[in-house]
Amino acid sequence: MTALEAFALVGFGIVAGFINVLSAGGSMLTLPLLMFLGLPTQVANGTNRVAIVLQSVSAVANFLRAGASYIGLSLRLSIPAVIGSLVGAWLAMQVSDALFEAILIAVMAGSAVMMLLPQPTLDTRPLTPERLTLPIYAAMFLIGLYGGFIQVGVGLLFIVVLHRMLKIDLAQVNVFKVFIILIYCLPALALFMWFDQIRWNYGLLLALGSMTGAWLAVKVNMSPRGAIWIKRFTLAVIVAILLRLLLG
Repeated sequence: MTALEAFALVGFGIVAGFINVLSAGGSMLTLPLLMFLGLPTQVANGTNRVAIVLQSVSAVANFLRAGASYIGLSLRLSIPAVIGSLVGAWLAMQVSDALFEAILIAVMAGSAVMMLLPQPTLDTRPLTPERLTLPIYAAMFLIGLYGGFIQVGVGLLFIVVLHRMLKIDLAQVNVFKVFIILIYCLPALALFMWFDQIRWNYGLLLALGSMTGAWLAVKVNMSPRGAIWIKRFTLAVIVAILLRLLLG
């Protein structure tokens, strides 16, 4: 690994960690970066999880210090997501590199479209266990399945379920999102470790950046203007990466 590659990993990690906590889509930057640096697709997929887990630890710790609540509800929502993530991670290691890259391109394009959808009307009532219905738990399982498989854009799916189905505000969504992602990513990461699909030097450098970005994002979690600019920046980078993937 060259010094330039190490710098790119840390730099992209900062941006991705910031995006993942404040909005969603950071893995749309980091997973293609790992592939561009020469890692096989499945190894890149596994290595990316190191940064996701550690940035989630950083974000959760900072949210707790900032007074975040709903830990019990987050744990309830995490159970079906964990089951789905194990299935998804196993499936990810069964597909060819060409198929995985094709899925990645389709996912990135679809995620970009989702980011452009209009915002829903919010329900300002307190979130209670009674509002966690069977369709919500089913959606958590499917998100876990998808996240275990590829992770890219999974935060957008959480926004769809938590923001659009439960109709809670984005600040609450971000707290739930990082709790659930941390919990369901741990068993998926363990599975990738078991099958030796992780390059720790790449993953830890990426994590160094992403933890820094996550810490910064928690500080501005309540800023709507910041979320808008991050969304615009993420969309621009997604388009650039899609062109790079499509043009080879």
